[in-house]
Amino acid sequence: MTLASNSAARGVMQFNEDIIKQLTPEEVDEFREAFMMFDKDGNGTISTKELGIAMRSLGQNPTEQEIQEMINEVDMDGNGQIEFPEFCVMMKRMMKETDSEMIREAFRVFDKDGNGVITAQEFRYFMIHMGMQFSEEEVDEMIREVDVDGKNLQQFRLK
Repeated sequence: MTLASNSAARGVMQFNEDIIKQLTPEEVDEFREAFMMFDKDGNGTISTKELGIAMRSLGQNPTEQEIQEMINEVDMDGNGQIEFPEFCVMMKRMMKETDSEMIREAFRVFDKDGNGVITAQEFRYFMIHMGMQFSEEEVDEMIREVDVDGKNLQQFRLK
């Protein structure tokens, strides 16, 4: 292993350890329960076969290569299997991707004309007439909250 690849591996391990430290006790319990369900043989690791079965039971249909890539992304010790800390990293990443998808979907709801931009007018209309039906004053306050540069927010753009 070269010095550069060794350094990169240490960086990935540190990043993964940082993710694990950020987990709430509830997330750890939830992930442990899921891990034990996926670890069919109870040996403390999830193999490619076990991960494939778990993914298919959740309605996914990954190829063997996709499953191996998922394992490789989090396999800190390089043994080709997922231990609990590695599973936590994988789950946290998946949750982050799901959160991003939910934000994009909510953005599309607000973006009435589908141009990739939510104008203050579109936001105001939705917040006053749909959903929880906020007052004009409440909506103005929300817009002021996100107007961080004081330039009177005109639009939100999905990046």
